[in-house]
This record gives sequence, C-alpha cells and structure tokens, in this order.
Amino acid sequence: MKISKKIKDFFFNTREDENLSIEDEFYNDSELSEEDAKTMSSFKAIANQGNHMVLTEPRAYSESQQIAEHLKSRKAVVINLKRVTAEQAKRIIDFVSGVIYAIGGDIQKIGGGIFLCTPKNVSVSGEITDEEEDVTEENQ
Repeated sequence: MKISKKIKDFFFNTREDENLSIEDEFYNDSELSEEDAKTMSSFKAIANQGNHMVLTEPRAYSESQQIAEHLKSRKAVVINLKRVTAEQAKRIIDFVSGVIYAIGGDIQKIGGGIFLCTPKNVSVSGEITDEEEDVTEENQ
C-alpha cells in the first residue's frame, strides 16, 4: 500500500467496512419506550420552568392585576411602591395579599415600600431587619 493511500485512509477514513463497524458500536437504532419518553418530557418541563423573578414599580392601582397574573403563573414578584401614594400602596398590597392567600404564597417586606411576593413553589430563606428598629433598641 502506498504512503499516500495510507495518509488518505487515515484522514478521510475511506474504508466502508471500518465505518460500518464503528457506527454499529455507537449507534442504537431502538426507539425510546413510552415510559422513557414520559420521563424525558417531565425532565424537560422541570428544566423549562426555571425560577423567574419580576420587578414591578406600579404607578396606579390598576397595575396590580398584572402583578397577580405574574404570581398566578408561579413567578416571584418584587413590588416597589415608592411611586404611588400611600392610599394606592395600601390598596395594591391589600389586593396582592388576597392573591397570595389564594395561591398559598408568601409576602415579605424587604424595605421601605418594597415587598417580595412569592408563589407556593418559591421558598425564601433569611430575614431582613429594619435598621431603624435596631438603632432604637441599641440607644435604649
């Protein structure tokens, strides 16, 4: 066999019988069973769900319905109420609290006028304390 033929065979693998044996080792022509297919689709569903967090800054009470839709679609929502009046903020929190109760979620105050609302599938650990309360307790 010529050297050029050996080089050509090495780089381009022109021998058909060798190609078939290699493919047979790594290629499995059997189809997935129904059970395997269901398992794979459930893994895909879990992977696609992901955890999403939505940041909102409502400017009117009417925007609270959008917040409710996010919660119903199992997304965590951070609400910044600094751009609404105190009365509107109270109404928004009342509405969102009702939604959270209905879906079995949770609401936590993060800071002045900022709330974290989570659906049932999201858990939150840790605690944020109000700095003003800590300073007041230390001074007494």
